Amino acid sequence: MLKSPQEYIDGVLRQDRLMLARTITLIESTLPAHQAMARTIVDQILPHTGKGIRIGITGVPGAGKSTYIESFGNMLTEMGHRVAVLAIDPSSSRSGGSILGDKTRMERLAVNNNAFIRPSPSSGTLGGVGRKTRETMLACEAAGYDIVIIETVGVGQSETTVASMVDFFLVLMIAGAGDELQGIKKGVLEVADTIVINKADGDNVMRAEIARKEYETALHMLMPNSPNWSPQVLTCSALEQTGIDKIWETILDHRTKLTESGEMAKKRKDQALDWMSFLLDEGLRQWFYTDPKVKAAIPGLRIDVEMEKTSPTAAADTLLAFLKKCGQ
Repeated sequence: MLKSPQEYIDGVLRQDRLMLARTITLIESTLPAHQAMARTIVDQILPHTGKGIRIGITGVPGAGKSTYIESFGNMLTEMGHRVAVLAIDPSSSRSGGSILGDKTRMERLAVNNNAFIRPSPSSGTLGGVGRKTRETMLACEAAGYDIVIIETVGVGQSETTVASMVDFFLVLMIAGAGDELQGIKKGVLEVADTIVINKADGDNVMRAEIARKEYETALHMLMPNSPNWSPQVLTCSALEQTGIDKIWETILDHRTKLTESGEMAKKRKDQALDWMSFLLDEGLRQWFYTDPKVKAAIPGLRIDVEMEKTSPTAAADTLLAFLKKCGQ
C-alpha cells in the first residue's frame, strides 16, 4: 500500500533503510501515479543532497568490479563513511528481466550496516546506466550516504554515459588478457579520471606493471578531460586488498583540485542541465509514440519501408508531420 509522499521523505531523511528502498522502488516504477509521487519526493529531498562524493566504476568483463567495490566499500566504512552502491545490471531485451545478483557477489558489504547495495536493471538505457539512476543517487545522498558508487554493466555499451553523473570516473582493467589497449574504447579513455589495473597479485604483478605503463602512454596521447586534472594509472589487488588506499587518496586529491578551481561546482551544474535535456528528450519520445495517430500509422509505414514502397526518410517525415500539426 502506498504511503503519502511526506512519509517517504521523512523516512529517507531519518536514514530508514527500508523507506529508502521503497522510495527507490517508486522512482524506478513506470506507473504514472508512482512517477508523479517520485517527482514530489525527489524535489523535497533535493536540498539535502549534493554533499557526497559520486564515483562511477566501469571496466571490461572479468576485471573484478564486484570484488573491487566490496574491498573498496568495506575500507571506506571502516574509515567512518556510509557507502551506497548502485549496481546496474543488464536487462534482458526479450523479457525485461535482470540478473540483479550483486548482493550475492558482495556478501560482506551487503551485511555492512554502513553500506547500502541496490541492484537496478539498466532497462536498455544507453550507457549501461539505469534510467532513474540519477534520482536514486539523490535519494541515497539524502539518506546520509556520503559516498555513492555507480557500477555500470561493462558489456559493450557506451559506458561514457556514467561520466555525465559522477564526480570521479574510474575504469577497471586487468593485465595478461591479450592486447589491453584493444580491450577498451577510446571514448572511455577520454573521460576516465583514473585507470586501475586490478588483480596485480601473484604471478600477475609484472604484467600489471607493463599494462600500467602502456595505459600511461595511451593517456598521454589524449587531450585531458579536465584542465585541472591529469588522469593517472594505478595498480591494485582487490583480492589481497593492496593499493586500494592509494586509489582513495587519488579520488580525494582529484576532488580537492577540482573544488579549489571551481570546476567541481560547474561540473555539477552542467550535469543537472544535461539531465534535464535527457529527460526532455525521453519525455518527447514517449509522448510521440503514445500519440494515437502515430501508433496507428507506424505499422503500415513499417511494412511500406520493408517492402521498399517508401523510403525511410519519407516514412519518418510522415510521422514527424504529426508533430508539426500538434504545434500549430
